[in-house]
Amino acid sequence: MDDAAAGPAPTSPPLVMDSLAIQAYLPHRFPFLFVDRIIELEHYKRAVGLKNVTLNEPFFKGHFPERPVMPGVLILEAMAQVAGVLAFCSLGGRRGHLPLFTGIDKAKFRTPVVPGDQLRLELEVTRRRGDRVWGFIGRATVEGKLAAEAELQAMIITEPT
Repeated sequence: MDDAAAGPAPTSPPLVMDSLAIQAYLPHRFPFLFVDRIIELEHYKRAVGLKNVTLNEPFFKGHFPERPVMPGVLILEAMAQVAGVLAFCSLGGRRGHLPLFTGIDKAKFRTPVVPGDQLRLELEVTRRRGDRVWGFIGRATVEGKLAAEAELQAMIITEPT
């Protein structure tokens, strides 16, 4: 049989993870885990995660009780956590390593994120130096509307013993 006649080889669907699977790739736990689900992941390329924003988030008690708004720095942290899942999943797991922020550039906040919103976090790898240094561009949207965007840099270090 002619290989060309067989058509293109099937491609595997993008990887999907629930919160338990995410915790296998990130050291973060409640109340500082800001990713509920990974709905797409292409190794070394991109990932899309979801954060369901609810009124019972601890930060809403002080930011702001009369008009709750998710702090922008926590939106950036949620982006970084999706980036961490992407990096560690691409590398085959954490294996005693930690992800650390090394830079945030061009961060812009476009619209408030409030209780009841579902934050869609889209991260794309822009550069990588070996397995340790990673660069990403991130976008956070709510119902298709841009809420925040930034360029993120991270380094993976060996976990201290």
